[in-house]
This record gives sequence, C-alpha cells and structure tokens, in this order.
Amino acid sequence: MILSELIDYGTLRLIWWVLLGVLLIGFAALDGFDLGVGMLLPFIGRSDVERRVVINTIGPVWEGNQVWLVVGGGAIFAAWPPLYAVSFSGFYLAMFAILAALILRPVGFKYRSKREDPRWRSTWDWALFTGGFVPALIFGVAVGNVLQGVPFRFADDMRIFYEGSFFGLLNPFALLCGLLSVSMLVMHGSAWLALKTDGKVAWRARRYGGIAALLTLVLYAAAGAVLWAYIGGYRITSAIDPAGPSNPLLKTVVTESGAWFANYAAYPWLLIAPVLGILGTLATFFGLRSKAEILPLLTGKIAIFGIISSVGVSMFPFILPSSIDLRSSLTVWDSSSSHLTLFIMLVVTAIFLPIIVAYTSWVYHVLWGKVDEAGVTDKSSHSY
Repeated sequence: MILSELIDYGTLRLIWWVLLGVLLIGFAALDGFDLGVGMLLPFIGRSDVERRVVINTIGPVWEGNQVWLVVGGGAIFAAWPPLYAVSFSGFYLAMFAILAALILRPVGFKYRSKREDPRWRSTWDWALFTGGFVPALIFGVAVGNVLQGVPFRFADDMRIFYEGSFFGLLNPFALLCGLLSVSMLVMHGSAWLALKTDGKVAWRARRYGGIAALLTLVLYAAAGAVLWAYIGGYRITSAIDPAGPSNPLLKTVVTESGAWFANYAAYPWLLIAPVLGILGTLATFFGLRSKAEILPLLTGKIAIFGIISSVGVSMFPFILPSSIDLRSSLTVWDSSSSHLTLFIMLVVTAIFLPIIVAYTSWVYHVLWGKVDEAGVTDKSSHSY
C-alpha cells in the first residue's frame, strides 16, 4: 500500500486548511506585535532614547517572526495553487505595497542611528510606522474583500481572469476590516511593550493599548453587524465530494443573506471562535489597565486567534469566493494540490514546523527581560 493512502484525500485537504489557518494566525500573533510596535513608535517614544527603547524590544526578534509570513506564502503555493495564482496576481499592487512597506523595517532599523540629526531619525521613525501600518491595514482590507467575494473567474480551460482594480479593493467594508486589523495589532504591540519596558514607555503603552482594545471590540462588532445585514455569503448547492477533482467549475454556488453565519447555526460549538475574540480582547483591556505584564500578551494572542479563526469557520468550505462567477469560487474541496503533494508537504511540515517553534521559543527564552534606557545608551551594547 502506498504510504500516502494512509490519509484519504478529503482529510488531507481539511488538514491543510487548518494548517493554513495556523500559519496565518502564527504570523499575526508573532509578527503582529512587531507591526503594532512600529505603529506605536512615534507616539509612545517622546524622546530619542525612549524611541530606541521601543525599537530594541523588537529589533532582535522581528526577522524570526516574519518567517511565519514566508512559510504561509509557501504553504499557499504548494497546497493551494489556484488560491496562490488568483491572490498573488489579482492583488499584485496590494502585495507590492506590503512588500515595499516591509522593506522599510530592516532599512529603518539599520539606518536610523547612523546619524545624530533629529530630522534624520524622525524620518526613519515614520518609515517604521509606515512599515507597520501599511501591512496591517492591507491584510485587513484583503480579508474584507475575501468575505465579499473577489472579482475573478476561470475560463473553461482554467485560465484565470481578474477583473478588479487596486482602488476597488478600498471599499467601505474592506476598510472597516482594515481598521480592525490595525487596532488589533496596535493592542497586541502595546501588550508587548508593557511586558518589555517600564517607566513612562510602559505607561503610555498601556494607555494606547487600552484604547486600541476598545476600538477592536467596537470594530469587530461593527464588522459582524455589517456582514450580517448587508453582505451576502456563499453556499454550495450541488453535491460535495471531499475527494473530488481540483476543478472549481464543477460545482454550483449561490449567494444568500446571512450565509456566512450558517456554520454557527449548524455547529454551535464553532461560536467559541468569536467568543474567544471578544473575551480575549476584553481580558487584554483589563490586563493592561491592571498593569499586568505577561497576561495582556497572552490574552492578546487569544483575541487574535478568535478574530481570525472566526473568519475561517464562517467561510468554510470557501477560501476565496468569486463575486463575478460564483462557480469559480475556490473551496477546500476543489482547489488543492494532488493527494501525493499534500501528503509529502504534510510530512515536511511535521518535521520542520516543530523545529521552527522550538527555535523561536529558545530565542525568546534567551532574550527574555526588559529593555531599559541604560541598556540602549551603553556604548558597549549592540542596540539600535
């Protein structure tokens, strides 16, 4: 018996859908606080030394955290080729904007302290702000557009046609989701700074983090209300074969009001996702107010898990709906790689993902502790 046959095709597809969610949540939970710290930098740091303290809380770890984004992109390429083709080509300008913003981060870290000129350093501080704000906003905007459906279609020969534009992505609901993403990551970045700093920097971090947590609650509730009242979801009306061919054109799909909430009615236990999003955000708010250190960071990650996973379970089995040709919508059951490819990738992931997690944990253990002004001003240190 071929080893790959130990796990049937439908189960492998479901496993990779879960793994894709794990990678995306891992990126948001780890690199997310890096983005949040970058957005907070010009506001929390009131002096050059304070801003250096803020920068040095993420300077040693941001590169390792960004590995989750790279692995996520690679997983989409290997496990869901049509999803990769549509999203990375249709969202080309948006992806380019994210890439350009992310490039500002290493450049900002390296060049900021090369000159003593306050204007020079202030310029790089705002570059680091841009490197956090733009990706956070566009990732949220992308999720908002996915929930509404993306204007793409497949021809009968499976050629892909994208009929949208960059500015078409900036619609009101997508921008609402973008602002939710920004506030969520600012909340998480504040929790990180509350843990890694003390004094006035930590005080300001708790203050801004509390505001961001309240905004996250309001925006999350508003997005859910708009999704329920004004945006129709997608539903498959034809027979579903979890082990069927990877051809999205073989199914029929309709749009219905409230369809994105049908999974919660069918499986009430899935409500744990939005509940964790709400409770995690509330716990982060009260943790920051109570001057706790580790708790707000942990509850912030729970909030991120709940908010992002609520999108995934709401849409299941859809992963990228089409707004102009419903049957072209990509689902878990008709847009994956072959059975053998998914199995090989699962084996590779089972080997290397624990290594990544172990190495990341070791790095955080080694770098545990607070960053203070004395440390960053010490001439013998290697601080930014």
